[in-house]
Amino acid sequence: MGRLFGTDGVRGIANTELTVELATDIGRAAALVLAKDGRRRPLFVIGQDTRLSSSMLEAALIAGLCSVGADVLRLGVIPTPAVAYLVGKYKADAGMMISASHNPAEFNGIKIFSGEGQKLPDALEEEIEALVLDGADYPTPAGGELGKATVATNAVKDYVDHLKSTVLYALDGVEVAVDCANGAAAMTAARLFEELGATAHILHDTPDGVNINDRCGSTHMEALSQYVVEHGLEFGVAFDGDADRCLCVDQHGQIVDGDQMMAICAIDLKERGKLSGNTVVGTVMTNFGFGKFCEENDLRFIATKVGDRFVLEEMLLGDYAFGGEQSGHIIFRDFATTGDGQLTAIQLLSYLKRSGTKLCDAAAIMKRYPQLSINVAVSAEGKVQFYTNSKIKSALNAAKKALGKTGRLVVRPSGTEPLIRVMAEGDDEALVREQAETVADVIRTQLK
Repeated sequence: MGRLFGTDGVRGIANTELTVELATDIGRAAALVLAKDGRRRPLFVIGQDTRLSSSMLEAALIAGLCSVGADVLRLGVIPTPAVAYLVGKYKADAGMMISASHNPAEFNGIKIFSGEGQKLPDALEEEIEALVLDGADYPTPAGGELGKATVATNAVKDYVDHLKSTVLYALDGVEVAVDCANGAAAMTAARLFEELGATAHILHDTPDGVNINDRCGSTHMEALSQYVVEHGLEFGVAFDGDADRCLCVDQHGQIVDGDQMMAICAIDLKERGKLSGNTVVGTVMTNFGFGKFCEENDLRFIATKVGDRFVLEEMLLGDYAFGGEQSGHIIFRDFATTGDGQLTAIQLLSYLKRSGTKLCDAAAIMKRYPQLSINVAVSAEGKVQFYTNSKIKSALNAAKKALGKTGRLVVRPSGTEPLIRVMAEGDDEALVREQAETVADVIRTQLK
């Protein structure tokens, strides 16, 4: 990957790593690279999450775009997948989302979508990077040639109407707890579930700029699990800060992750003749149990690198309709070009209502193998040293040998955070924990 872009856009601590100067230059460069057919007044749509820094970065992006003659349509606070959808609906050249997704409030990021609503391929990201980092000479139009910014007054309604159109039946009689993570879903979730007829208990929907993902949402499921159990509900769903992923809990407060949701939805799609090629696309982090589930149900499973952009690339390459990640990034390509937490939630709820199945019973369709993930904080230099450190290599080889053919180890630098992610999996839970912790300790010691 490039020098600015990770697996999910440009990301860093707002105002120190991701500065207003950098955001302005990204706006300028993106306008030059992404204008359709080189037209003089390209149109960009911009959305943002609820972080305090998002408005600051939006202003910087708009300044950069308008300074080179691009027009901007401001969507306001809205989920990332809404930007991906609305860029097409509003016939824009590209879309930008200001969000650091599931990261803490001090981080922020800029995700860029093409005019087709897809995350940019490496080649286009590298063009933008080259302009930003190599000091491009940007055009300086004046007078009527400058860009202008306007507000999209119906963005939330248009997005929610689109989501509603994907559901076969209304959700009358469904009662669900919804954790908005004090993020972008706070602007859309209540409206979506209520207009579909569900009774929604909306949680963590009072963003204050710094409480996004703070002990809530899909990265902190404890509060939702407790709420579902205490209120006798059968279903709870949690989104992350920009609502492009979701995880669920059943009536017992047990987490149902992305792999399990994919298993449930894959069977539903197959039975309805909507699973092209009888194929599901996942990643190398997808649980062993999902592969076994696919074998047992005559489904083909394809694993890609981690990141929903890589999942989508494989789906487009093979013309597959369904794929996703254990983290809850799930793509229904008939309706979306990126992971969409709210879309996933209503598709799953629709299936449960139509089939009369409880979530706990539906999730049992897939046996989940013991799996442990550990995040080790490292510096940017540590990420680079990870690939060449001999003691780390030895620890990885020893762990893989210990796990044998009934287990596996995946260790990789995060594309979105200053972390090395360690994942061990196998049929022996104690061995999995031992090997994951051993490898994590070695990495922590060597890259401290």
